[in-house]
Amino acid sequence: MIPQSGNLIRANIVVTETPTRTFKANAETGRIVGLVDELEAMRQAVYFILSIERYEYVILDWNYGIELKDLIGKPPTFAMAELKRRVTEALMQDQRITAVDGFEFEVNGKRIQMKFFVTTVFGEVKAERAVEI
Repeated sequence: MIPQSGNLIRANIVVTETPTRTFKANAETGRIVGLVDELEAMRQAVYFILSIERYEYVILDWNYGIELKDLIGKPPTFAMAELKRRVTEALMQDQRITAVDGFEFEVNGKRIQMKFFVTTVFGEVKAERAVEI
């Protein structure tokens, strides 16, 4: 038998954003070196999202990271269009990011260097990433 109750209590629920304060990772040494918040935390979030291959690690949510492996061997023109779409899709999973634009690409052999701007609720982050195709 399913319990029945006609006395549901309505509560005023206030939703607050979680703070962006997080550990600061030094990418060169692989060590934690303090804490960061707001815009600096967003720079770090962008770096990590674009550095982790999506679906590669079981511990991470499938919405985290970017898909790059299948671009290996593709023509640069195709890869650049896909990179723009995939970078935008990967970063927009973070609710603190409101836009990704201003893409610039430089092709050097099988390496594509891209630069772009990420607009967050804390301000704008200039980002870049190199991809081997």
